[in-house]
Amino acid sequence: MPLWIPITIAAAFLQNMRSTLQKQLSGAMSAYGATYVRFSFGLPVAALYLAGVLTFTGAPLPSPNMATMVYAVVGGLAQIVATVLLVALFAYRNFAVGTAYSKTETVQTAIFGIVVLGDHLTWGAVLAILVSLAGVLMISMAKSDLPLRRFWRSLGEKPALMGIASGALYGISAVSYRAGALSLGLEGFVLPAAFMLFVVLAVQTVTMTGWLWLYRRDDLKAAFRLWPQSAAVGLIGALGSIGWFSAMTLQNAAYVRALGQIELVFTFITSHLVFREKTSRLEFLGIVLVVGGLLLLVLGR
Repeated sequence: MPLWIPITIAAAFLQNMRSTLQKQLSGAMSAYGATYVRFSFGLPVAALYLAGVLTFTGAPLPSPNMATMVYAVVGGLAQIVATVLLVALFAYRNFAVGTAYSKTETVQTAIFGIVVLGDHLTWGAVLAILVSLAGVLMISMAKSDLPLRRFWRSLGEKPALMGIASGALYGISAVSYRAGALSLGLEGFVLPAAFMLFVVLAVQTVTMTGWLWLYRRDDLKAAFRLWPQSAAVGLIGALGSIGWFSAMTLQNAAYVRALGQIELVFTFITSHLVFREKTSRLEFLGIVLVVGGLLLLVLGR
């Protein structure tokens, strides 16, 4: 089994855990504050990880070139804006439409990967991505009671466009992280991924600290007042990011993000077995399509 596959599955599992921990902070701060916690408290973890890699390998600290820094800034800011757009969607009555359209991230990631890096996708991989995308959309519509007719008719509406833009920005960030790590020109994947993660988190932390200080200072205070919970989010989030960056340094970002949708399976299992939530037929069919698409990606790629 290629190494990027178990790394991606582990990263998706950790992301699911991080999301659960972030929800526990929702009563004390806004979604912007919870997003900030993920970056700022994850930065020390990324720094320790990078120091450990340098110590273990005996390699010198990489010297980033202009391309590396540009990709880090573009990717880091794109991820922040994508998250802000998703949060802003909840102010609209038909936010479910935008949320569903944001799930086109995997397809858009594939397109950006082809344009920016010249990545090649096999027809089997394209089919796998489309099958899993259909499953993700089904799950999204089932959870929000969004009719398929309404989904297509709302394409030109603002929430739908915001959702598409969010998915595009997440795709840009994924491709940028891969491109930045590869631009270092280092052998292997561990060191370039670790260095790129540290630089990106530094950019995101500095940017969001300044923004929160100007516009949402209460969130900034709450993040540090609740430091034990914030530290847990930062730790789990950083460990997951180590997996994402490592996998995307090893493999096409579109493949990684597509396989990363296994997080939905983890969420489904948790809600069904732990919280005893009922599952609709459409949601179950969506899970079947997601799993089928992921198996097709892994076995038929």
